[in-house]
Amino acid sequence: MGSTLKVTAKGQVTLKREVLDHLGVGPGDKITIDFLPSGRAEVRAAKPAGSLEGFAGLLASPETEPLSLDAINRLIADGWAGTR
Repeated sequence: MGSTLKVTAKGQVTLKREVLDHLGVGPGDKITIDFLPSGRAEVRAAKPAGSLEGFAGLLASPETEPLSLDAINRLIADGWAGTR
């Protein structure tokens, strides 16, 4: 399900309650918008900088496939062995 929003003369958009609820954000929270190809954008809740989710989000990239647990363990082992 999507939501259609109206752009004001000032170029502003107000997010509807259903959008905010879906993102899990409320007053004082922040959202992040990533610009994607073909005029698309991805909107999501911004994770606090001090949180584990915020740190993990820094490592994520829309172009990157998630690593398997085996791949992560190999990278850790290589790092400890000094081969990476």
